[in-house]
Amino acid sequence: MSKEKEVKEYFVKKGLKLECTICKSTLFWTRTTLMNTTGMSIMGLDWANKNATNYICDSCGYVHWFLEK
Repeated sequence: MSKEKEVKEYFVKKGLKLECTICKSTLFWTRTTLMNTTGMSIMGLDWANKNATNYICDSCGYVHWFLEK
């Protein structure tokens, strides 16, 4: 699957720039991940789980996870 990814700087909060924990790069691309739980999966309700936004470092590939509230 070849998908064009947008690489850019992101801010966690106003004035706080996201920086990679591993390599200190400030360029990331994003994706959304479903946070599956056993109970919801057993009942067939995976779609009702919370999402997390992943910021993937474009330099080293380290994935930073932020839970959407």
